[in-house]
Amino acid sequence: MIAFEGPVLVTGTDTGVGKTVATAALAAFLMRQGRSVEVVKLAQTGDDDDAAEVARLSGAPARALAAYPDPLAPFAAARRSGLPLLDLHEVAETILDLHSEVVLLEGAGGLLVQLGAGGWTARDLAVELGCPAVVVARAGLGTLNHTALTLEALSRRGIDASVLIGSWPLEPGLAEYENLKDLPGRRIGWIPANAAALDPEAFRLSSSEWFDLEGDLGRFGITG
Repeated sequence: MIAFEGPVLVTGTDTGVGKTVATAALAAFLMRQGRSVEVVKLAQTGDDDDAAEVARLSGAPARALAAYPDPLAPFAAARRSGLPLLDLHEVAETILDLHSEVVLLEGAGGLLVQLGAGGWTARDLAVELGCPAVVVARAGLGTLNHTALTLEALSRRGIDASVLIGSWPLEPGLAEYENLKDLPGRRIGWIPANAAALDPEAFRLSSSEWFDLEGDLGRFGITG
């Protein structure tokens, strides 16, 4: 498992893979270990409020650095709205000024989505901060390729990364079980598909059960 100290990027293989709930689960898990945790949503688009959802589920303080009304990638949403684009160096300085033991940085969409001025991405921010990444991945078909590509893109820039399954289905099928064997990278956990529907107290208590998957397929009845 990566070292959870200072900033940690939480990115995804795509949009809709469960980054927000995964971020909340990581925050709750770390706080149950006695760590101080803060969550920063880099850019929010559309009507959702991911920072508020993270705070509700985990109890960790959370905020978004920018919000744009259109449900688009942040760069396009900012352009359409006329609102200011985020500056990479200013974002990095803001994050480095935070004093929590762990600062979870939730991206938007996949790793290489443009987030701000000059088209910088979540990967660029991780390089700027020298921080590791957690890649939130799907459980079903297509995840092996998407996860491998994301990990390769991080590795090319020297970013240490682990993989977290963002939504493990209540009734997994053959593809999910086989993917669990073959998913590339270091797995640090899995989040059940219904996690966000839990009462926040139950969510926080259950988070400890979701981060002991690394190298342990036995709990799923899988060998080899």
